[in-house]
Amino acid sequence: MPKMSPGSRFLQQLRQVEVPFNPEVVAGLKAGELVSLNGVIYTGRDQTHRRLCALLDEGKELPVDLRGQLLYYVGPTPPPPGRVIGAAGPTTSYRMDPYTPRLLELGLTASMGKGPRSAEVRQAMLAHRAVYLATIGGAGALLANCICKSELVAFADAGAEAMFRFEVEGFPAVVINDLAGNDFYRLTACSAAG
Repeated sequence: MPKMSPGSRFLQQLRQVEVPFNPEVVAGLKAGELVSLNGVIYTGRDQTHRRLCALLDEGKELPVDLRGQLLYYVGPTPPPPGRVIGAAGPTTSYRMDPYTPRLLELGLTASMGKGPRSAEVRQAMLAHRAVYLATIGGAGALLANCICKSELVAFADAGAEAMFRFEVEGFPAVVINDLAGNDFYRLTACSAAG
């Protein structure tokens, strides 16, 4: 039997979570828990968020139904030959904070990026029973290996900031904000201080 690398052992310890999300699964996620995402997620950075909110302002339908979905804050690079996608690392989440409460009202269940969220977004997540996940910053090439398929959904002229549909398998993340109002960044800061 081949010896398992430390990285492989780590990834096998992650809780397997299917996306789109089952409400019971979301309710059971705890801040600090390591998860492995499998299924379909959507992408969106600043431009995508501005455009989604502009469509709402105009009374138009969004290109996808956000209920139960996850929006990953990423601007993937073009795929090299023979690959599904180029690097696909997270961008800083607070840049999407002005738009997030509105999307949560539509049923968005989770968002994923890097860094903390504002107090307003944390309150909106509690009100709409949504969670926030973070993934590995600086490891876009590694994360790209977890993306099995990439399809352009909307805003093609935005380039890397367009909205994509990713099929993912074994995509690693940590739960930062859970439905109980816990914030993993604050919990770890308190632990370090105590």
